[in-house]
Amino acid sequence: MLLSGVDLASFLGHRDKLIRELEEEHPLVEFHSRDEVLSLRGPVAAVRAAESVVQEILELARRSGPVSRADVKEVTRMVHEGNGPRAAQLLSTPIVSVRGNAVRPQTRGQRAYVDAIDANTIVFGIGPAGTGKTYLAMAKAVQALQRREVAKIVLTRPAVEAGERLGYLPGSLEDKIDPYLRPLFDAIGSMMDADVVPKLLANGTIEVAPLAYMRGRTLNESFVILDEAQNTTPEQMKMFLTRLGYGSRMVVTGDITQVDLPQASSGLRVVNTILRGVEDIHFAELGADDIVRHSLVGRIVDAYAAHDEARTARATPDTTPQHTKESTR
Repeated sequence: MLLSGVDLASFLGHRDKLIRELEEEHPLVEFHSRDEVLSLRGPVAAVRAAESVVQEILELARRSGPVSRADVKEVTRMVHEGNGPRAAQLLSTPIVSVRGNAVRPQTRGQRAYVDAIDANTIVFGIGPAGTGKTYLAMAKAVQALQRREVAKIVLTRPAVEAGERLGYLPGSLEDKIDPYLRPLFDAIGSMMDADVVPKLLANGTIEVAPLAYMRGRTLNESFVILDEAQNTTPEQMKMFLTRLGYGSRMVVTGDITQVDLPQASSGLRVVNTILRGVEDIHFAELGADDIVRHSLVGRIVDAYAAHDEARTARATPDTTPQHTKESTR
């Protein structure tokens, strides 16, 4: 197979990293690269499947640059499911590009999530850590601002303690709140030129604030993102959603398995039952297959989910009638 149309060093990665990733996904196939030729050896069916994966990955690299470990995993899965010919097209469309790097969905679940943001006024992105919920929403907000579809970006989070006590930390209230909002600053800074972000923050085009500051406002012509929404109360969630003004869009992200509220029920859990099915509101469910961090993160998420299911099963009382139990003995 000829590896043409790409920068070979960038495509294969440091010490042929891509080859190792392909071998991990295709254990029956041996991969050998020499100059611009990639050779595959193994059982016929396995080699054909691996060839399809490499062709799609090669096309993906031609369209959008270096591929990631998540790309290899997702393309392999799509080929095995019979969707290989669409993989490069589905995964290559960028949202924004900054400093030569394209921000784009890397799984089908992420692609569906991004498409839902385009098609609906309010989107809930629900899923475990590492699925790109906030990062992709941020990219869509930057894209909307660059296209002049909105006049400002509003980023907000509930300031909820996760084991630590804010009151005992040194510094002013602003100093104590800043760590909660820092991930939003970091994400927006990675998608725009460094000298642009401070100016947009100073003139209010980009606003980052705790959720409590949203009360009483109407947000017009804005792209509004509520992050860590699992830590909102039902009342806070209702308050936030009713801030929606003309020409605005909202994305709400959160992980319902990581609620830090001490007693109250999560607004993200409650809204899922209240608003599901309402027109122009979409709930995007992301799972372990959409995690684009270290592969171990996906296994950690699955292990915790299995543990929670087992614990729930043990806690569920046995409602089988006593006479039925006795008749089966």
